[in-house]
Amino acid sequence: MFSTTLTRTSAKAYGWLSSISSWAQSPFLLFVRLYWGRQFMQTGWGKLHHLAQVTQFFTTLGIPAPGPTALFVGCVEFFGGLLLILGLASRLTGLVLTGNMLVAYLTADREALLSFFSNPGKFYGADPYTFLFAAVLILIFGPGRIALDTLIARRYSARGPEGAKERDQIVGEKNPASHSESLAGRAQS
Repeated sequence: MFSTTLTRTSAKAYGWLSSISSWAQSPFLLFVRLYWGRQFMQTGWGKLHHLAQVTQFFTTLGIPAPGPTALFVGCVEFFGGLLLILGLASRLTGLVLTGNMLVAYLTADREALLSFFSNPGKFYGADPYTFLFAAVLILIFGPGRIALDTLIARRYSARGPEGAKERDQIVGEKNPASHSESLAGRAQS
């Protein structure tokens, strides 16, 4: 009797916690996008307005074509940050910014990157870490419900089955029924 009551109470508490966590996901992703989008914009803006110094720094790191690379990285960070804030092309932006931060680790903080397992504190204490973490969060979890990507996806889904297919391509979701139908179609071919 006691164990049944405890099990029911635990299940209710877990369900409550799960509901609150699910509700908080979109506001949390919005916070990540707004805060780190702004941070990316600021670092990109700084690079774009100090190209000579960034080019010189990239030269000391041995980066090929340091001038054009500095301009490219500044634009990626500035416009990537803007896209994060808007929640537009979020997963693609997350992918590009993740690549950008991995290259930052490889070129400017290689020692921290190589100490990932041996000295994790050095890895997550390096400058690119929080930027990388934010970009990976958006890449994996998407922008959340409070984003232009979501508004665009809703518009496509309002257009019927064809719109739903386009929405699934934008948001990266699959309709389980259409997925199983495509598998059945492959099996028959």
